[in-house]
Amino acid sequence: MTTIEILYFDGCPGWRRTEEDVRRVVADAGLEERTSVRLVEVKTADDAQHLRFLGSPTVRVEGTDVDPSAVGATSFGLQCRVYEHEGRLQGSPPEEWIRAALGLTPAAGSASGSSSPPGCCSCE
Repeated sequence: MTTIEILYFDGCPGWRRTEEDVRRVVADAGLEERTSVRLVEVKTADDAQHLRFLGSPTVRVEGTDVDPSAVGATSFGLQCRVYEHEGRLQGSPPEEWIRAALGLTPAAGSASGSSSPPGCCSCE
């Protein structure tokens, strides 16, 4: 079974949209029976460090961030996360990154995700 984790903190407005996006990608691909979507609430700064939490929302497939540029990132903390994709900032990883992480399409146009301080999630 494939495991998808959505890491978030409760103050971030973007994580619910991300959950919807992830569940839609899984359903559209017919993978509901073979995929577990797990919500992981990050409550403290210590949790963020321990979980290597780059910000909310973070999506991992089998433990690997869907954002290819996240490899080696170390800016862990309770913060909102924004993603740069096709020249735009957005508060959720693009669905094509989720599909690519599931092996459904090649990663196209991956750009860097960045973390910003709390209260920044208004770029939805």
